Amino acid sequence: MTTRYTKSHEYVRVEAETGVVGITDYAQAQLGDVVFVELPPAGQNVSKGAGVATVESVKAASEVNAPVSGEVVEVNSALADSPGLVNEDPTGKGWFLKIKLSDAVELESLMDEDTYREFLKAVS
Repeated sequence: MTTRYTKSHEYVRVEAETGVVGITDYAQAQLGDVVFVELPPAGQNVSKGAGVATVESVKAASEVNAPVSGEVVEVNSALADSPGLVNEDPTGKGWFLKIKLSDAVELESLMDEDTYREFLKAVS
């Protein structure tokens, strides 16, 4: 299992040919209390870097971009009733969607955990 990160604070945790996508702990902390999450329907094809979900918090609404291209195979329906899961456990129960990767090579352009940690030091 590999986790990769974007400069816009999304993560993708790769499990076989599927990537679990969400926002990082840093991103949820910047947003504040999440009150609503809009997710795409399963079966939708998404492109790396394109908007794939919307997160609304008490501070702002923010677009979540797909860290990889592929087909949405599952969404986290628990977020409809409990959007606060994004704050409580962003990389666990607060995941957004699962994407069947169409091009695993895209992962190479994303940051690994150590690189992301260094990137956070630079932005905070």
